[in-house]
Amino acid sequence: MNSIGREVWEWAKTFAVVLVIVLLVRMFLFANYVVHGESMMPTIEDGERLIINKVGYEIADPERFDLVVFNATDDSDYIKRIIGLPGDELRFEDDELYINGESYDEPYLDEAKGTYSAGPFTYDFSLLEVTGEAVVPEDQLFVLGDNRRNSLDSRQLGYIAIDDVVGKANIRYWPVDDISMIP
Repeated sequence: MNSIGREVWEWAKTFAVVLVIVLLVRMFLFANYVVHGESMMPTIEDGERLIINKVGYEIADPERFDLVVFNATDDSDYIKRIIGLPGDELRFEDDELYINGESYDEPYLDEAKGTYSAGPFTYDFSLLEVTGEAVVPEDQLFVLGDNRRNSLDSRQLGYIAIDDVVGKANIRYWPVDDISMIP
């Protein structure tokens, strides 16, 4: 084999190794997710592209207020915010989130609350009213979209099994002007 042939062979091997590494990372560590719809506005907009951390919940438990992608149906994944963890009692009253009787601030909703001139941003409800259960069951999550008036979430879908979570949204990379870590 001449020197050009060896060089081409070395480049081909390098390319193959890089391709295998990229595929392994894509399959097991991170995934791309394209947002469809307005259920997470204003935090995340329709058409934005995110990088999802697929291994984070293999080594740690989901945390309240994480943005997660989960298998909603056989054909589609949704992105929502974790509000209730196993054992939590939840209620919304007068635009205020209460978890286990304690009021929680949701600063990510402030911008959206100001866009509605009439009525509350969220609809008053308790976990018992929407699920028939007083607390979030073991191995389940209660999730909501940030656009509470226009979100198909646990109020309609019910609980999300922790095993159905694909991963946590970490990075917004499209549009390029909005590249950022997910708050």
